[in-house]
Amino acid sequence: MKIQISKCVLFVLITFAFSLAVNTQENLKKLPLISVLRDIQRQYNYQFNYAKDVVEGYKIAPPSKEMSFSEVLDYLEKTTSLQYTLISDSFVLVSIPEVVDLKQDLQLLPEVIVPSYIIKGISKLDNGSFKIDFSKFTMLPGLIETDVLRSVQAFPGIQSINENVSNISIRGGSHDQNLILWDGIKMYQSGHFFGLISMYNPQITQNVFLFKNGSDVSYTDGVSGSISMQTNNQVNTNFKGNIGVNFIDTNGFADIPIGRKSSIQVALRKSINDFVKTPAYNNFFDKISEDTEVENSRSAVMNTGKEFDFYDASFRWIYKVSDKDELRVNFINVANELIFNENTLEESRESSVTQKSIAGAIHYDKVWNDKWQSSFELYETDYKLKAINANIVDSQRFLQENIVSETSFKLKTNYWLSERLSLLSGYHFVETKVTNLDDVDSPIFRQLISEVLRTHGVFSQINYKSLNKNTSLSTGVRFNYISKFKKQIWEPRFIFTHKLHKNLSLEVLGEMKHQNTSQVINFQNDFLGVEKRRWQLSNNSSIPIIKSKQVSVGANYNKKGWQLSLEAYHKKVNDITSQSQGFQNQYEFVQAIGDYKADGVDFILRKQIHSLNVWLSYGYLNSTYTFKSLPEYKFPSNYNINHAITLGSTYKYGNLKVSAGLNWFSGNPTTLPIKGNEIVGNEINFSTSNSNELKDYFKLDISASYNFKVGRKTRAEIGASIWNVFNRKNEINNFFRVNNGDVDETLQTSLGFYPNIVMRVYF
Repeated sequence: MKIQISKCVLFVLITFAFSLAVNTQENLKKLPLISVLRDIQRQYNYQFNYAKDVVEGYKIAPPSKEMSFSEVLDYLEKTTSLQYTLISDSFVLVSIPEVVDLKQDLQLLPEVIVPSYIIKGISKLDNGSFKIDFSKFTMLPGLIETDVLRSVQAFPGIQSINENVSNISIRGGSHDQNLILWDGIKMYQSGHFFGLISMYNPQITQNVFLFKNGSDVSYTDGVSGSISMQTNNQVNTNFKGNIGVNFIDTNGFADIPIGRKSSIQVALRKSINDFVKTPAYNNFFDKISEDTEVENSRSAVMNTGKEFDFYDASFRWIYKVSDKDELRVNFINVANELIFNENTLEESRESSVTQKSIAGAIHYDKVWNDKWQSSFELYETDYKLKAINANIVDSQRFLQENIVSETSFKLKTNYWLSERLSLLSGYHFVETKVTNLDDVDSPIFRQLISEVLRTHGVFSQINYKSLNKNTSLSTGVRFNYISKFKKQIWEPRFIFTHKLHKNLSLEVLGEMKHQNTSQVINFQNDFLGVEKRRWQLSNNSSIPIIKSKQVSVGANYNKKGWQLSLEAYHKKVNDITSQSQGFQNQYEFVQAIGDYKADGVDFILRKQIHSLNVWLSYGYLNSTYTFKSLPEYKFPSNYNINHAITLGSTYKYGNLKVSAGLNWFSGNPTTLPIKGNEIVGNEINFSTSNSNELKDYFKLDISASYNFKVGRKTRAEIGASIWNVFNRKNEINNFFRVNNGDVDETLQTSLGFYPNIVMRVYF
């Protein structure tokens, strides 16, 4: 009996010891959740759908292979506190509890292949795009506010040759060739201060998706690139908001819950020059009025009372009608106004420039069953630029207007053909009306040109993602029909990414696009010289439809804090007009139709060392025009910046964040008069177009911010930045005019030493 008891005790002890050893061994073998989910997928043949940032950071011991699949899901929920929702016979949605995104239920979510592409909050995705998540954003040099269009200029291959956010060039394209969307609404205005800062309120804009190439078939326009901004698409159940002020504006944001199924977001911003004119405001005002009628007073005429004002208001309402239905409403209103008086001894008259945008949209998403989802979108966007030039000397009033009104309707469906294969299809209708007005009171002259284009688009795209998510492929075509011209345009798209290794991925992207709108410069003094560009519609003859082809091949390597990305591209854009390119040389008033091609390389090297992040980016570009009707036929593009280098760093210590960056790029192309023979026939005798360059551009920017608590539920942030620390007067443009038989050069320089301070309270 004693022997039997001893055997039993020994057996229990051995069993307990073995169990303890196994348990200890399993604890020691905790694996990243992503790796565990992939093993489960292979074993049980189920597909897990998740956003990488949701599952990142979790490590668990793998579940026993003897468990049933339902037991595995129970185990995962207990060990990770995440929610695992079985949405079909073979799909599981992984999400944060009580936050299941309707729009993600039936979509192949893009995977992050390069996290922290430049800084934390910027990622490269496997659909060819880059994502900026401002909720995780750290800091870029020279910026203390998350300015959307300033932030995208941190990417290699993207820059503004004159520092304006309304003149962003993506791989050699002009700004009007960029598709800019705010919650799906196409915007025809970009900036406040006529381009010095972004007009999109950073407090309500949460995510930005940047496509240099490889946008899917649901996108139209943007032959050079696409920038898609999005507000938060989740219902917020707790009130939150913030109020801030800097040297340029004051702004506020509120996210207000309405029950458990609805919430409203409101963001407001207003310039502060009504109360105080800071050095930053004065620098900005001097910059926008440089070499314009606002700055220049003529003999016997004095310009006084110069005032500038801007504001923007953004609104988003989201309502979860049911678990399968979601409604969202968006609205944005933006305005800039510049006023000054032209005075003589006897008379005073007011001149002004106003730039306004107002837009609204309705989005409705529905999940019909476990394989089919639809999305409906309707928007109206209106843009108006108006100038009144009171010419006292000639007793003349000159009124100019440029108006764009666009209505868009889009229906998209997403259907699962199998567990790894989905079909995106849809229909898109766009009606665009552009009106241009020139009105002179003495002598009486009035010219009003109004044109309308209607475009029908049908698109379809197959999306594939392998079970291990190492391979992603999207390929499709968009068919466009322009009813006015009875013109058909076919646009294939191609996106392919593959992970050769867990640290190495390759991608191949290609697209064809078209657009019916472009901006032209009729005269350099349009709209008092402050804003020189007018939107216009294609007429299929003197203003053709712009078309583009682009292909790129890239590789990304990421290991132990090191990141290396390299991408080579070729782009060809056909049927551009010379008036859209901003010539100020012998072709300033020439009307010609041509093409441009751009070949280049985008490169970035980054290293993370604990809290220190350092990156080096380089962009090479060779862009040339071809205008067959011009004498020179082929010559460098106005946007041909051959070399651009950025060296930047960020550092975080507790609640303190600092950032610094050096920017250098080769000088802007320019055309000089021929020395010794500058004037022929009372006109400037120019050398070969864009055969010279301005001086190289160089500046240093720094910024810092500090967060601290001021109450149990309230925190505050203070920050400071300096743009162009060395106050270097970089040459950004020059042009020449004949004056009394001589040639006068006007040299325009960059924004100088520009400090800014922000204070913000979150509650």
